[in-house]
Amino acid sequence: MKRLQAYLPITSVFGLALIVRMIYNVVVAKDYYPLHDSAVYQTIAFNILQEHCYCLLPHLPTVDRAPLWPAIIAAIYGVLGPHDHYVRLFLCFVGAGTCTLIYLFAKDLFGRRIALFAGLLAAIYPFLYIYDGWLYSESVYIFLLLAFTYALYRLQRNPNWQWMLLSGILLGLASLERPNGLIILASFLAWAVVIGWAKVLSWPAAAKSAIIIGVVSTLLFIPWTIRNYEVTHALVPVAVGNGKVMLGAYNDMILERPQYYGIWIIPTESTPAIAAQFPANCAGACEVQRDSTYQKDAIKWIESHLSDMPLLLRLHFTNLWSITTQEADLPINRFPDRLSSKLVVDMMEVITPIVFALAALGLVLTRKRWRELLFIYLMIVITVIQALVFYGIPRFRAPIEPMLILLAAGALWGIGKLIEQQRKGQATEQDKKEVQVATPASTAFLRPVAPDL
Repeated sequence: MKRLQAYLPITSVFGLALIVRMIYNVVVAKDYYPLHDSAVYQTIAFNILQEHCYCLLPHLPTVDRAPLWPAIIAAIYGVLGPHDHYVRLFLCFVGAGTCTLIYLFAKDLFGRRIALFAGLLAAIYPFLYIYDGWLYSESVYIFLLLAFTYALYRLQRNPNWQWMLLSGILLGLASLERPNGLIILASFLAWAVVIGWAKVLSWPAAAKSAIIIGVVSTLLFIPWTIRNYEVTHALVPVAVGNGKVMLGAYNDMILERPQYYGIWIIPTESTPAIAAQFPANCAGACEVQRDSTYQKDAIKWIESHLSDMPLLLRLHFTNLWSITTQEADLPINRFPDRLSSKLVVDMMEVITPIVFALAALGLVLTRKRWRELLFIYLMIVITVIQALVFYGIPRFRAPIEPMLILLAAGALWGIGKLIEQQRKGQATEQDKKEVQVATPASTAFLRPVAPDL
């Protein structure tokens, strides 16, 4: 019985999170079908199965997308059939797993009660479950990055080879899930240096961790880098795409249309003359050349519009922290008139500011535990920098949403500590007063007595 009670909190978190995500998919995402990026991922998955080629266009190998997510879709379709609701069901379990990791992480950091709060908050937090209702790569990347962060935390406490191996595998998978996953490798190396300098780990242990994790993660994505070189004859570690993102974020149309301030417009619409330089069936080496051209033109635009950059950078930052989202392919935006969609938006408007406020407070109240939270800090900083460089939307915040919840849990932990300290201080003052009151009576026999005359 005691054993069942011990597992009750974690099963409650997982169960609630799974139920919320399934309801979202059945009610809000009813009649959903892939469009935009999700259609791209699904097309690649179909070509993997039917053409045995990692291609966006038949028989034309692509380097435009990281490979892990299309491969997962292909595996699900290959086993269960080509229906996107099977993929979204898989994402329900991935999202519930993320909430479970949040519970475990918070339990190690702040204790069981606060961990239950963090896990249940994660289960109903809209900016975690909305990504489990479409075919984008966010949900899997959120899980992998959080799992890697938690593995590093456990590695700090117990630097054995099992945690090093697991961390390397998770980092390698994250790198194959998103092109910017390689930035996480650089962040990890910086983390290892600081952890060694702060003597959280000895220098030999920190160096050993850096080597093993770096080598394992590299071994996972190097075969894909070799494949990309064979396809393009250029060094493409995982995928191209930075140029497309930059040109979509830095162009004249961005300043002309208020509804697009600080976000992104597809280059074929925002800069058609530049996009027209490349054929519609651009693939492989053509994609590399196109991305390079896009990036160069975006940099030229920035250099000729330096006076506009403060405004754009400010918009990039503020848009990153929007409490609602306008992503066209999200079910809440595809079906905005549904009562269920409106309810999710209402939840965003209520819960998101609370999470932000508690997370900001948690940053302050947990500052003395920076060694344990260092990698979380690094991920938040990198996310902000990426938004400043490219553009800001809530989806770019997705990888750090679990970390914001952990910091929110840290705020409750910090408030509890302050209350405890105040109570101890009051108790100490009360003890002092009691001693002062008791002293005259208890020491009366020590007073000198006047002699009789």
